[in-house]
Amino acid sequence: MTDLTLDAAQTILADGLKYAADNKLNPLAIVVLDARGAPKALAAQDGTSLKRTDVARGKAYGALSLGMGSRSIFKRAKEQPYFIAAVGQTLEGALIPVPGGVLIRSAEGKVMGAVGISGDTSDNDEAAAMAGIAAAGLKGDPGAD
Repeated sequence: MTDLTLDAAQTILADGLKYAADNKLNPLAIVVLDARGAPKALAAQDGTSLKRTDVARGKAYGALSLGMGSRSIFKRAKEQPYFIAAVGQTLEGALIPVPGGVLIRSAEGKVMGAVGISGDTSDNDEAAAMAGIAAAGLKGDPGAD
């Protein structure tokens, strides 16, 4: 598989939501982007706040734009705040530098897209993303601590 299919994106979405339900997470917004950064699937559960989808997109888009999971971006934000601020300007504000933005990789390691989740703690958002990606038979890359 070289491109992220709609079926795979829908599996990521459904299984991310299943993980959230099984673990009693707060209502989530999930955005799945393809490798171009175009939306492939998205959902906002009942009860999410107004801008949760934008936050989820910012996590995914930032990861995709910088080629690293948002956990790595979070680390860089602590170490190089001016760099992350400048990147945020370059991406016109579409950068949320906290965990929950996970690169989607093929078995060979090729970046196929990214998923961003927002609504619970950043760690729980990331765990839901990883669960959805794994259910689709793909590899999640959340970045390094």
